[in-house]
Amino acid sequence: MRSLSPSSPLSRALVPFAAAVALLGTAGSSVAGAVEACGSVITAPLARPASADDPCPSADPVVCRIRVLPMDEKVEAQRTRMRYHGLLEDMRRTEVAMREAGATDEEVARELVDMRNQAKEATRAGMTPQEVRILEERNMATYGNPLGPTADQLYAKYGSWQRVTDASMRTSYAVDRELSLEYRPCPV
Repeated sequence: MRSLSPSSPLSRALVPFAAAVALLGTAGSSVAGAVEACGSVITAPLARPASADDPCPSADPVVCRIRVLPMDEKVEAQRTRMRYHGLLEDMRRTEVAMREAGATDEEVARELVDMRNQAKEATRAGMTPQEVRILEERNMATYGNPLGPTADQLYAKYGSWQRVTDASMRTSYAVDRELSLEYRPCPV
């Protein structure tokens, strides 16, 4: 086999190409790993629908409803939940931008509570009327508001605007688990 001299045109073209391929092989896989490690992560295949006669192990009516959904509706519920997680990521970026712009804890908290309620409204657009009704009834009974607590109600509960901000970006672990998801906040 003939070797190439370092000054040959082919050698000058192959060396940078080989270096780029090597870098892509290592950097590309770590970038892909980092992307997979945050946001809405699928943790397992969706469970088959439970029988409506089976007792629900959860106190959360939303989890109980998800357990009995037909598989196609369960898949759609998972997609809807993933969109909701994406909206939580938007909220995290908004918090950082507002803080960088000098917003107070109260201003940040009020904006994020509004964004969360808008996110709920947007994700509920993809749900069945029965699913929306269950969520709204629960929220009305607890908060007197179909979308959930207001910023002022959360402040009364938690006593600080920072804790209101933290609460506004939480997700239901039980609902996520029922949909074989885990929400992992991405670095901002």
